[in-house]
Amino acid sequence: MKDLDSREWLLTNGLGSFASGTVCDARTRTYHGWLVAALDPPGHRTLLLSHLDASLELAEATWALSTNFWDGGKQIEPNGYQLLQSFQLEPVPSWIWSSEQWQLTRQLVMPYGLIEEGIRDSKTNSSNSHQFCNRILVQYRYEGSEVATLRLRPLIADRDFHHQQSATEKLQFSQLVLSQGIYLQGIRPNFVGTPWQLRWSSGYYQPEGFWYWNYYYPEENLRGLSDCEDLYSPGYLSVMLHPGETVTLEARVGWSESTLPELNSQLFEQAVSEVQARQSRLFSLVPVTSTSHLPVSPPADISPNSNNSTENELIWRQLLRAGDQFIAYRASIDGPTVIAGYPWFSDWGRDTLISLPGLALATGQFDLAKGLLETFSSYCRDGLIPNTFPDKDAEPTYNSIDASLWWIETLGLYLTTTQDWDFLTQQYPVVREIYKAYTAGSLYNIRVDAADGLLIWDAPQVALTWMDAVIDGKPVTPRRGKPVEINALWYSALCWISKWTEQLVSEGATDQVRLLHQGQHYAEQAQQVKASLLKFWNPEQGYLFDTIEPDDRRNTQIRPNAVLALSLYHCGFPEHQGKSVLQVVCDRLLTPYGLRSLDPADPDYIGNYSGNRWHRDTAYHQGTVWSWLIGPFIRAWKRFHPTEPVPWDWQPLLEHLQQQACLGSISEIFDGDPPHAPQGAIAQGWSVAELIRHFW
Repeated sequence: MKDLDSREWLLTNGLGSFASGTVCDARTRTYHGWLVAALDPPGHRTLLLSHLDASLELAEATWALSTNFWDGGKQIEPNGYQLLQSFQLEPVPSWIWSSEQWQLTRQLVMPYGLIEEGIRDSKTNSSNSHQFCNRILVQYRYEGSEVATLRLRPLIADRDFHHQQSATEKLQFSQLVLSQGIYLQGIRPNFVGTPWQLRWSSGYYQPEGFWYWNYYYPEENLRGLSDCEDLYSPGYLSVMLHPGETVTLEARVGWSESTLPELNSQLFEQAVSEVQARQSRLFSLVPVTSTSHLPVSPPADISPNSNNSTENELIWRQLLRAGDQFIAYRASIDGPTVIAGYPWFSDWGRDTLISLPGLALATGQFDLAKGLLETFSSYCRDGLIPNTFPDKDAEPTYNSIDASLWWIETLGLYLTTTQDWDFLTQQYPVVREIYKAYTAGSLYNIRVDAADGLLIWDAPQVALTWMDAVIDGKPVTPRRGKPVEINALWYSALCWISKWTEQLVSEGATDQVRLLHQGQHYAEQAQQVKASLLKFWNPEQGYLFDTIEPDDRRNTQIRPNAVLALSLYHCGFPEHQGKSVLQVVCDRLLTPYGLRSLDPADPDYIGNYSGNRWHRDTAYHQGTVWSWLIGPFIRAWKRFHPTEPVPWDWQPLLEHLQQQACLGSISEIFDGDPPHAPQGAIAQGWSVAELIRHFW
């Protein structure tokens, strides 16, 4: 490699923990490291092991294999990337360094971290018997003509994954040296850090603690954030390797109370096999030859390279593997959740519900979908579904007008797909709770306008829709009043509820007369809302108003929220309006990577998402391309143009999946202006989910 390859890789373990770095092996972000452990899954993510600095010694020379940035990026030392011959992402990230005399391969695997013990508490009859295991396995294999010595120096931290570490007298690291491992723990005044261990299959360890100052992270500099960090090294490991030999290391959170299995190459290969077996089980749920049976996602004519089944299968497996990385376990609710994006996001209510059809329904994981829906409903308060779940001893955050509506929409897709009417009976009281709260009024002055039946909200200094960027307490796109997609969701929700009352009656519900009356009322209310949706039509633009503001002014900005309104299971807009909207979208918002969040002709448009946090947050919904929006666009197009091919080429986004940014995943956002550089989180759940939902 002549140039630094800063494309990224990602490993996850189902707990919210992850490992991440670059192809060239340099750390370019605060979030890069080999063991970022979710100590309270999926939260309290803590960087423990940053990396291992490696060098290889033969009789005549020593080669430094690491690559580090220093001095604001002006200096790179060592230049190990110049010896790097190849990188391979699958089945696990693998690097090969070599010269004429030798070759060294390194592989990383992060085993699944949720362990089912199968033990029931006899006193509480609780089945919450999960154990967590946060660990990473590393293996080096040497090939050459003579014996070599591999020296490995661990670089460690004990910090929140959002923040950098600084060398101070107040921060010390204790280590307990064993025959083939060390126990490590950060210690600060009045605070004891996370205990963890690093062990190895062979080698001689020499304690030699000191700090490495001022590692430079160029990606943080580009984001206008702090860009330097100090890492501590407790010592170094020397391993003598004959040609063909390996050394295996493991970093693991916690003190071991029992004897751990011996570290060797077989244990490493077993861990790789377990990862592959888990993926194979996922692949088997939806074979490559099948198509999605989601009612809003019929088999489409947009499958790329349809004559190349091998390439299609490869892409399908990459998408399924990418989607699985976002599924995690949340300890505080003892149930599944969805990480919105890596490396910095946690789980979000709205994102999870929008992602669920792709990540769970389209992949045949109906129990996962049911568990997620059940978890959300258990936290419904005042008719609102939380947008963030709590960690232990904390309260959920209810700051979304649409999470409850997305919950109803997704519940409808689940029920239509599975015909699980027992689950409808169980969840119907929550449906009624949401309906009553939205009708009578809830937090943030959310209520139904009695004059037209539309949903309205009016609260200063908050942003309740998915366009939720806030700067210095002021929403960038406030959208107070009656947002178009919110009322489209409200219409679809009323249609769902009306149908569900009929279903409950057919299932033999005891209060059939009351249900029939309620169903008639829901249907009438849905028709009122459908008629009122015509208020959003802007004939001058041939588009939908984005928001009807509290004072009844119309917001004429061309945003993709109109597409969301057209994409739902129940659509209240007539054909001529739908076709006109989609034509405007094709002309103004559609890009190879998704939809722009604002028309480039708008004076508020910002075409590049870059610079400091203020500039980035300003641009977030003012022109930035969101890749997840391609899913709603496809659904809307297939509704209004059922016999015409979707006017969008899959190939650029699939090439992005395979070759750009985070290899094997889809970025959160892209610049609005060409060439639409990937930005934001390197792997985003709903971006991947929408591709899964529509690829087949």
